Amino acid sequence: MTETETLFNGRWLRLQRRGRWEFAERTNPGGGVIIIAITAEGRVVFVEQWREAVRSKTIEMPAGLVGDLAGNAQESAVAAAARELTEETGYRAGRIEFLMAGPSSAGMSNEMIAFVRAYDLVREHAGGGDATEDILVHEVPLADAATWLLGKSREGYSIDPKLFAGLYFIEHSPVLFNVP
Repeated sequence: MTETETLFNGRWLRLQRRGRWEFAERTNPGGGVIIIAITAEGRVVFVEQWREAVRSKTIEMPAGLVGDLAGNAQESAVAAAARELTEETGYRAGRIEFLMAGPSSAGMSNEMIAFVRAYDLVREHAGGGDATEDILVHEVPLADAATWLLGKSREGYSIDPKLFAGLYFIEHSPVLFNVP
């Protein structure tokens, strides 16, 4: 077995080398979660924010890290989704269903991303994230969502391709694993 060398330790990431392979490890135990949320009016909830890593405004589905709060290392993806959805968008979900999880970028990171679906949304506040975030909430009719995303891309926004997987899951709920 090849020894693993730590090249750098950060708060959320660790850069490792094993043999000739360099990769990032998430230091939080739960990975991330992407929330597929649709309002009662049939509008998909997206968030817009600046992402320093890509030096661009991005359009994303609400998302966040699982188990990133102090004393909350055992948090489930569903619990993190409920917390992040309300924080980022101002919506509270009546029910959240775990769909599936997989690697975000298997050749670069050990990060696992869970997809969940949020149902029965109730608006509690305007959203916008916590004190460290500046999030703008967009609600786009489901029928227009893919076209809207492509338009935002033409305007210079960074669009995560996983958004199109999220749109697919709206029509084809995959519940692949029975993991909360």
